[in-house]
Amino acid sequence: MIKTVVHDQARLAQKSRPATKANAATVTDLLDTLKASSENCVGMAANMIGINLRIIVVDMGVIPVAMVNPVITKKSGAYATQEGCLSLPGERPTTRYQSIDVDFLNQNFQKQHQTFTGFVAQIIQHEVDHCNGIII
Repeated sequence: MIKTVVHDQARLAQKSRPATKANAATVTDLLDTLKASSENCVGMAANMIGINLRIIVVDMGVIPVAMVNPVITKKSGAYATQEGCLSLPGERPTTRYQSIDVDFLNQNFQKQHQTFTGFVAQIIQHEVDHCNGIII
């Protein structure tokens, strides 16, 4: 189900709690909302739809991918960039990393470990920041 995007910075600044299989419907809602926002958005975190769980979705080109309880375990190649956010107006400066390793559960709650680079890595870092209550 498509959800309304949250713009309240106080809500967005809260750290998310881990998700469980009981939260599978939130994954679907987040994917639906990302798809509905695809003209303006390439990634979303669950707190952006008012659900304070560690779930993100990322448009990786072909289809959006859900990541449950993502943790960045390694990063390299720091660079400065500007980012916008569907929840907030304008762009802000930030530091990102060209390559990251991420541990997460997929949409079926199976353990995954992957390396991401370039723009996809940047999107994941932005959405993990949301999970950590960091507003960019």
